[in-house]
Amino acid sequence: MAFRPERRRVRRAPRGLPLRAIAPNAVTALALCSGLSGVRFAIGGNWEMAAAMIMVAGVLDGIDGRIARLLHGESRFGAELDSLSDAISFGVAPALILYLWSLSALPRFGWMASLILAVFCALRLARFNAQIDETEQPHKSAGFLTGVPAPAGAGLALLPLFIWLWSGEPLFASPYLVAPWTVLVATLMVSSVATFSWSSMRLRRRIRFEALAVVVLLGAALVTAPWHTLSIISVIYVALIPFSVASYAKVRRLRAAAESAKAPESTPTA
Repeated sequence: MAFRPERRRVRRAPRGLPLRAIAPNAVTALALCSGLSGVRFAIGGNWEMAAAMIMVAGVLDGIDGRIARLLHGESRFGAELDSLSDAISFGVAPALILYLWSLSALPRFGWMASLILAVFCALRLARFNAQIDETEQPHKSAGFLTGVPAPAGAGLALLPLFIWLWSGEPLFASPYLVAPWTVLVATLMVSSVATFSWSSMRLRRRIRFEALAVVVLLGAALVTAPWHTLSIISVIYVALIPFSVASYAKVRRLRAAAESAKAPESTPTA
């Protein structure tokens, strides 16, 4: 009796995008739409809605990655879409908003400052994508970021607009103030300055209630006085940068001391 060879079923690789990846990519697309909507409101002179759309894009950008990890929907497509959304929502859109609001009074230098913000944001994201697979990342391994992240950079760039919205002071709308501030923020985005990574911070159990109370108060402040609150948050973030640099320098010294202690002592040769 002849035996027939068993046929092995070849499992085909799944094609297309898995359904679990749709939700985080949809959130990323909404962030992109929000950033572009900010430009639309800026063209109409509605500066409050223009700034609000950039903030909404920042919130959506902060949750799309967490949704992807929760649903196990990480994909290369999502990573590329997220970088494209960040470049437009936190680089191009804030640059155009600032130009339409203030920098257009200095056509040459104002447009140059806007270009620097948009291009430097894209360069930061390109550097992040190029280093994403590298195992040796000193800042990341120590719980720090390299430079100011794109969403925070967009918020810092819009700081003069935030202050102008609640104070009405013409000084903060002056292109002679907004232009150098925009260039400074753009430089911080592409710099190698160590900044705090809030996602890597861990709270002690005994202060979790206090932290929850702070979050509730912050949410209430954002609802009742959004521009005052965003201005204060931006100023605090800038003030924390020297502390993050000093903290990272301390981590480097401790690591260097630990490595030197582990290194075997050299024995004299005859």
